[in-house]
Amino acid sequence: MKRSLALSIGLALTAAYGQAQAGNLVDLSVTDLDTGKELRVYRNGGKFYVAGTPGHRYALELDNRSSGRVLAVVSVDGVNAVTGQTAGPLQSGYVLGAYENAEIRGWRKNLSESAEFVFTSVPKSYAGRTGRPQNVGVIGIAVFREATPRYEYSYPNWREQNERDDYAGNEPYGAKGGREAQDARPSTESAQGQAAAPAAPMAKDGALAARAAPSGAAKPRDYDRRERQELGTGHGERRYDPVGSTEFRRASNTPDEVVTMYYDDWNGLVARGVVEPPRWQRRQPDPFPVTFVPDPPRW
Repeated sequence: MKRSLALSIGLALTAAYGQAQAGNLVDLSVTDLDTGKELRVYRNGGKFYVAGTPGHRYALELDNRSSGRVLAVVSVDGVNAVTGQTAGPLQSGYVLGAYENAEIRGWRKNLSESAEFVFTSVPKSYAGRTGRPQNVGVIGIAVFREATPRYEYSYPNWREQNERDDYAGNEPYGAKGGREAQDARPSTESAQGQAAAPAAPMAKDGALAARAAPSGAAKPRDYDRRERQELGTGHGERRYDPVGSTEFRRASNTPDEVVTMYYDDWNGLVARGVVEPPRWQRRQPDPFPVTFVPDPPRW
């Protein structure tokens, strides 16, 4: 059963082609929304792959297998699916409750809408259109466990209070580096909190503003079909997709798990040797299929 999401304010050829579990802490799978079927996961050389169909919409299924809340930072083609930034693990993401299953259907536009994920060509992909095609063809989630709440108790500092009483009647305390000036600087605890919980994306259009590639960037070389990526993720139509917001403090600035899923069209996975073509496609053409000249057809 799927529940509503909360957005953090601070993701050798095997013989068996069955469904493989991509993650241990949070499992990742891909569903084709046009067919309603979950895409089969293929494992090759320790990596996970799925074959997408051009023009089809898809969704990411996140399954929290732990008994506590987790933060999943979702990256599609190297772009954060919430903020539109070039993805980094310490950015905003989705918070999943204990054993919660969530469906991520698109690029987050605001707290009420998302733009659908759709398989398309690399030039038409969101990453390609924003000048960042270098990482097209991969989906990832960086997973963080939540920090255990800490309770701090403060006790009155009688010496400081006595000094303040003695100072009364002169210029305001803090005007020359007193307590007010000290409070204006962030403490170590508050600085850690900012790093652990990135700021929420702006809930308005333009939250996914593109970050242009630097001028003079090296152009991708001409790959052959075994290496050339044919499929990317486009910026589809907007749809009503509400989420809430919540605070989340990471237990560590290092992800507890990073789950990676590669994708391309079927022919691309065949060319890479990830999957074997159907038996009828494996037959090699014969330059001399007939040994002797056959009789012509009768009139």
